Amino acid sequence: MTSIPGTADLARARTLGVVIGLASAVSFASSGPVMKPLLEAGWSVGAALLLRMGGAALLLSPWLIRAIARDPGILRRHGLLMVGFGLTGVAGCQLFYFSAMQRMPVAIALLVQYTAPVMLVAWVWMRTRRRPSAVVLAGTALAIVGLGLVVDVTGAAFDPWGVALALGAAVCMAAYFVIAERTSDTMPPLVLAAGGLAVGAALMAVLCASGVLPFVAPAASTDLLGAAVPWFVSVAWVVLVATALGYGLGVLAVPRIGARLASFVGLTEVLFAMLFGWLLLGEAPAPVQGVGGVLILAGVVLVRADRAAVPKGEVAIARAVPAP
Repeated sequence: MTSIPGTADLARARTLGVVIGLASAVSFASSGPVMKPLLEAGWSVGAALLLRMGGAALLLSPWLIRAIARDPGILRRHGLLMVGFGLTGVAGCQLFYFSAMQRMPVAIALLVQYTAPVMLVAWVWMRTRRRPSAVVLAGTALAIVGLGLVVDVTGAAFDPWGVALALGAAVCMAAYFVIAERTSDTMPPLVLAAGGLAVGAALMAVLCASGVLPFVAPAASTDLLGAAVPWFVSVAWVVLVATALGYGLGVLAVPRIGARLASFVGLTEVLFAMLFGWLLLGEAPAPVQGVGGVLILAGVVLVRADRAAVPKGEVAIARAVPAP
């Protein structure tokens, strides 16, 4: 027996979604500090991304296989959604971002990519013809200023083509949140994640096999926490935690809190990446970055406080709460 969701049910569902989203951000944030030693050891971006996506796709494949066994028509109805998720939220976001990093400072590429929340606010504004609340606009401004302080963009040079690539990553990231919000009982989140990762891995395999992206993966040791570890330890972490767990938790969080709030919660990935860089690589953050982190969190809190719209996924989850 179910009941119509009350305010308390919706609040619990949204809070749980934020917690899951933060856990996803932590998982994703570990990828850079763990992958960086691999790339410095001679690994190519193509090799790292292919193993990352392919390994994670295998880990999540049981959910996709079970869904197809239960409902053979799921690929016919949702196949395009999986392909879109794989091409944008999985492969596109990472390819555009890594390509941008090769032409411009990492900080600038990261800053441009994380304009995705602003894109989503503008998209909702255009779609609904309703101006966002002052709370959302203030939260957006605080988050972007904070992000600029965290990545420390002072004195950086701009490359027009690099900026275009980073904007491509931002569009793909926005698509990730929009598509993930569309999961339902007939399209479970983990099935979307598994299908999207499989599509992304297939694309990376084609690019590497055709020579568009080089595949170089030497059996080298990497340095983590001051200790030398085999390459497969770093790869295993990136596959298990930074990709499979990150995408799995991400697609579970978005339907609960909506694409807009989820994108702002995703900004905390930058903070967690900074902490992982400090712990794993000894890259201590500057005081100004701490100030930026506070502003990002303040922006997320403001957007979280806006109750003008309730995500449809959140309502669906609350409806499933058993009646007392």
